[in-house]
Amino acid sequence: MLLTVLLLALPAVTDANIYTFTDADGTTHFSNVPQDKRYRLALTTPRDSGEVTTGKRVDGAQYRASQRARWSRLIDSTAQNLNMDAALLHAVIATESGYNWRAVSPKGAIGLMQLMPATAGRYGVTDPYDPGQNVRAGAQYLRELMGRFGNDLRLVLAAYNAGEQAVARYGNRVPPYQETMQYVPRVLGHYARNQQQSRAVPEY
Repeated sequence: MLLTVLLLALPAVTDANIYTFTDADGTTHFSNVPQDKRYRLALTTPRDSGEVTTGKRVDGAQYRASQRARWSRLIDSTAQNLNMDAALLHAVIATESGYNWRAVSPKGAIGLMQLMPATAGRYGVTDPYDPGQNVRAGAQYLRELMGRFGNDLRLVLAAYNAGEQAVARYGNRVPPYQETMQYVPRVLGHYARNQQQSRAVPEY
């Protein structure tokens, strides 16, 4: 989602709720201080509890980097256990929630991988806010989608964003939804960068 870009631009994570609206020209506007009645809440990004107690303030990029480091071991181990590419999981999480484990969308998607309640129930999640359950269920869903769409990542990601039925309804093509058409290349961009970074790490 485009919200990840805005999260990086925010001066601090304090009460960083994200609001958005699209004007008549098709331009999408984002703000954490909505001063126009057309703005609607798009993403809730509460402060990390550690920062609340210490009083430490960090900018969006620092916050995201700290949260990536916080959850990297969980994400990498989940990918290994499910025989998946950790770089892909990181790309989806970066796009979906910006590594905010408590993110909640207006549609009710929750956590690192922004699980919808139906998807969480499908994979036996009892607490969608639990990072371990959340990441595992999201990874299982991605793996299932990869099997259904023949490892075509564009379709897999489109289905993760818009739903399997939407992809099927448009003849197994990326649905022409603005959000989905922006979401797919954004995740693929994160994925490519993650792979490059992985290859750049020297092996000993």
